[in-house]
Amino acid sequence: MPTSALSALPLDALMAREWLAATGNGGYASSTICGMNTRKYHGLLVAAMSPPVRRMVLLSRTEETVVCDGKSQELACNEYAGNVIHPQGHLALRSFEHWPYPRWTYEASGCRLAKELRTVEGRNAVVVVYTLLEAPGPATLEVRPLFAMRGIHELAYQWNGQPEAEQVVPGLWRIPATTRSPEVFFAHDGHFEPQGCWYYSTVYRRELERGYHGLEDLWMPGVVRWTLRPGQQARFVCSADPVEFEAVVRQAQRGREFVRPPHLPPRQDERLDELLRAAEAFVVHQPDGTPAIMSGYPWAAPSARDAMISLPGLLLVPGRFDDARLLLAHFAGTLREGLMPSELAEDGSGYRYTACDTSLWFINALWQYLRYTGDDDFVGGQMLPVVWRIIDDCRAGTDLGVGADDEGLLRTCAPGVPTTWMDARLNDWLVTPRQGRPVCVNALWYNALRIGSELAQRYGHDERCAELLSLATKVKQSFNRRFWNDSAQCCYDVVEDRGSDPSIRPNQLLAISLPFAVLDLSRHAAVMRAVRGHLLTPFGLRTLAPDDPAYRGMYCGPVNIRDRAYHQGSVFPWLLGPLVTAMIRLNGRSYSARNDAARLLQGVFEHMAGWGMGQICELFDGDAPHRRGGLPASARSVAEVLRCYAEDILELCPAEVMPPRKQAPREERAGRREVRPRG
Repeated sequence: MPTSALSALPLDALMAREWLAATGNGGYASSTICGMNTRKYHGLLVAAMSPPVRRMVLLSRTEETVVCDGKSQELACNEYAGNVIHPQGHLALRSFEHWPYPRWTYEASGCRLAKELRTVEGRNAVVVVYTLLEAPGPATLEVRPLFAMRGIHELAYQWNGQPEAEQVVPGLWRIPATTRSPEVFFAHDGHFEPQGCWYYSTVYRRELERGYHGLEDLWMPGVVRWTLRPGQQARFVCSADPVEFEAVVRQAQRGREFVRPPHLPPRQDERLDELLRAAEAFVVHQPDGTPAIMSGYPWAAPSARDAMISLPGLLLVPGRFDDARLLLAHFAGTLREGLMPSELAEDGSGYRYTACDTSLWFINALWQYLRYTGDDDFVGGQMLPVVWRIIDDCRAGTDLGVGADDEGLLRTCAPGVPTTWMDARLNDWLVTPRQGRPVCVNALWYNALRIGSELAQRYGHDERCAELLSLATKVKQSFNRRFWNDSAQCCYDVVEDRGSDPSIRPNQLLAISLPFAVLDLSRHAAVMRAVRGHLLTPFGLRTLAPDDPAYRGMYCGPVNIRDRAYHQGSVFPWLLGPLVTAMIRLNGRSYSARNDAARLLQGVFEHMAGWGMGQICELFDGDAPHRRGGLPASARSVAEVLRCYAEDILELCPAEVMPPRKQAPREERAGRREVRPRG
């Protein structure tokens, strides 16, 4: 961020902008640009102890003091109980950059000092480098590391006794594990003076605003000092494991150089590059090399549903086809009676099965993988039986009350369990229950049946192809009869045994945006008018129309208030993906049509360049001015904006890799997304 823009911002604005640097294994570093931690999830080293989960805040922050020409200046900025801001190092802050790594520049006492933070790819380690840029003479730099050493959802408080830093070898120190905390290592090329003490009552104001406890005590083991001349550096390393100092510094200094994927055209597009850089943070690897997709930073555990929704944008558009194949194979191994898990527990206890639609999103992701790669050995040889099992089990009936009714429609009914993506729950109360036949689930169901029939034809299973195509035709007829709300000229959100839910929600977009659209083509324009007229904002789509009595336009306050608004009006940027795809499908791919669609993304691009610090958050308020909320960095948001921008706006579609199909009826052909090579 330029100096002029940064110096004009008040402290509240500085602490509202959050940066992120991922470690590639589920861990991360994150804070605000002024260095004040406003969340318990902030920290300079948040380590994934069982990658990609069991994350712990090890190094919370550092406090720096520069002594130059006899004058002392503190550079840190923290909040303590009683609304005390101390020190006030933000007054010396002159610039901040978030890419390719967080970098601050300070001016104090005639000195100019740069601080940069680099994560170490695939390791629970971080390197902080200080460079004295200008000074009238030698300067002394003092760094005090403050440790939390606790789980991301917890808070640390002083306990009886004092932790002691033990020297392992010169320059490498160890804080031993306790019954409350893991062991932590730190290393440096300065001089360490032990003087352990507790820093009491750090305040995390975002936690207090969210209705949680937000007071923490941090342990400071001592002071590291350097004497620097202009141009010299001071280096500090923190790690969950023993490190060889120079080796880990060299590894960190290799940095994060952005390389445009070779399959994309060489012409420069700053928005595309920014989205591709943002996408890298969410793709991580487990110790055995298996990829995983983080749902969001800083607190969300990996979600299988989010992974399948995000796979085309995060892995296929950037050309990470090996990771896509490995991820699909991994989730195929989690299949249980036709269902795939909803999320991976943060405590490392395994997957939870509370989603009725993850396996249907899996089939869609597999189809997109085939579009991009033409990998028949994998899809036809290994994954085809998985597709059959999902369809057969869902059709016959399985857990969570999932099963096909007499009309072929898919229903779900699990008391007390929210089985769709609108999954907010307060104790035993489901905020958005959606029991019955949800419109999005049945759009995915039809799409899965059509993909199944296409794959059966492709791999020579003619009888299976005819069976699935017949069932898909039945589902389509039933869907258009049961889900169309003629008075509102859009789809019901849920069709129940007795009555239907007329709430106007964005879920119906899947009925016109998936590769195989279940809604009759003649009704697409009406759905677009309803969705855009009731739900569209500059940052995405509301989850409920504002004139609905259940609408909540502000996502703020304690959890019981926020969850009432989570899917009852909050705006989700990821829904721009289906919206743009449906819009292009309806209006064609002319230059003007793509320009019109691109304007729908303008708000999120401005957010990325400003408050988002290169990322897109999870949600915004439904009411203007649409304040950002939820996760500061969301995989779904980035993935779907990237996918629709690359495929639909820039027309960077994969080359056609599938053999010609038999000519379909005109209506069905019009509903398909065309796949053509693009320059």
